[in-house]
Amino acid sequence: MQFSNRFAIAIHMFAYIHTYEGEEKMTSANLARSVNVNPVVIRQILSKLKAAGLLNSSQGSSHIEIAKNPEDITLLDIFRALDMMREDRLFGYHSNPSTECPVGRNIHAVLDDQLLDVQRAMENSLQSVTLADVFKDTASYVWR
Repeated sequence: MQFSNRFAIAIHMFAYIHTYEGEEKMTSANLARSVNVNPVVIRQILSKLKAAGLLNSSQGSSHIEIAKNPEDITLLDIFRALDMMREDRLFGYHSNPSTECPVGRNIHAVLDDQLLDVQRAMENSLQSVTLADVFKDTASYVWR
């Protein structure tokens, strides 16, 4: 199973906004054209990013802008804004393993710490990349 593509779409949105800021209207329709999704998807993601204070926009306006300095927004900020984890856990569990089975009875004790370590490693990696890093990389590809 994969994560939702909302995370990659959100990063694409930021890169597009940064790349074309001041050159064209920042509308959900224009963003949707670049991402190649329905504008409704863009508006749903935009709403979450706006609620997290990462983007600014006004309903009915063609002005969507990045709310903070790109050096101050990490990929982890975006990941968290999109509610990509349930109950702050990256990995979900089946809630009712058999207590009659030795494996089922102990599976959480076996996996909890290891999976939490994996989650922390992923969060640390996402925390180390800022939008400024993404924008720098985007510029090196966009204008080739």
